[in-house]
Amino acid sequence: MSNAPRRGPAVEPREIMQESDAELRVTWGDGRECRYRAPLLRRLCPCAQCVNEFTGERVLRPETVSDELKIEDLGLVGRYALTFRWSDGHGTGIYSFRYLREICEGEESGVRSQESE
Repeated sequence: MSNAPRRGPAVEPREIMQESDAELRVTWGDGRECRYRAPLLRRLCPCAQCVNEFTGERVLRPETVSDELKIEDLGLVGRYALTFRWSDGHGTGIYSFRYLREICEGEESGVRSQESE
């Protein structure tokens, strides 16, 4: 059962807020708050232009994404994901809520996380 898809409050956002041109905050249903910097999210884009569909190998070179990258637009995809239009013109990635939570839990550089009360 450990391989079962994760469900419940941990992958259901309670609030999604664009804090600035370069930062997104998600408060999850279980109270965890995650802040994502735009350059990190862009470097982790899951789309077929950035990740080889067949091998899963990341083809986007992280160093090609500017640290000054901005979020130009943010939208919901159904009830399961977000999509972004970045200041570099890219906009095909669909970031599932599960993927966003995994990024946060990975404590990658550029993500801050804290427990809310």
